[in-house]
Amino acid sequence: MNLSQTGQTRVQGYLYVLERSLRGALPRDVADDAAREVSGHIAERIAETEPVPDERQALERLLAEVGSPLRVARAYSAELTLDEAVTTGRLVPVMRGLLHAATTTAAGFCCVLGLLVGYAVGIGLLLVAFLKPIFPDNVGLITVNGIPHALGAQFPLPPGAVVQGGYWIVPIALVLGFAALVVTHRMAQRLLGWLRGRMRRGWPSDRV
Repeated sequence: MNLSQTGQTRVQGYLYVLERSLRGALPRDVADDAAREVSGHIAERIAETEPVPDERQALERLLAEVGSPLRVARAYSAELTLDEAVTTGRLVPVMRGLLHAATTTAAGFCCVLGLLVGYAVGIGLLLVAFLKPIFPDNVGLITVNGIPHALGAQFPLPPGAVVQGGYWIVPIALVLGFAALVVTHRMAQRLLGWLRGRMRRGWPSDRV
C-alpha cells in the first residue's frame, strides 16, 4: 500500500509521539534505537498491506495493532528492565522486573508471591543468626507448655515459654538463610528470563 500525503502525515505524527514517549521512559540512545525499530516495523507492515479504498481505516487498524505510543514505550522500558535483571542479577533490577511480572499476568502474580515468601524466609533466618548472640533468651525454637510455638525471635516471651537451642543455631540459620536467598534469587531470574522471551516472541501483540 502506497500512502497518500495524509497517510504519511499520520504515520509521522504517530512516530513523533512515540519518540517523545520513548525518551521519557528510556535513555536517549536506547529510545532512538527503539523508535527506528518501530518505524521499520510499521514501514514493513504498510508495504505488505494490499491497496484498499479506505486508506485511513486500514492505517488506523495497523497502528492500533502496533499499539499506542505510550504502551509501546512502556513495553520497551519493561524489556530493558528484564534484560538488566536477567543479565546482571542485581537486586534492584530484579525487584523491578518482579513488580512488572506481578502486574502483567495472574500466573506472574502467583509466582512472585511464592518468590517473596522465599526471600522472607531467607531474611528471617539471617535475622535469627544475627539476633541469637544478642538476645540468647529470646531467639530459637520457642515452645509454650511443651508445644512448639515459633522459630525465631519473640519479645517478650509469652507465659510458660521456653527457648530451645543454643548458639549452634547461628551457623545453621546462616547457611539455610543464604541458601534460601540464593535459590530464590535464581528462580526469580529464571522467571524473568521466561517473561523476557515471551515478550520478544510476541512482537507486537505481547510487547504492548
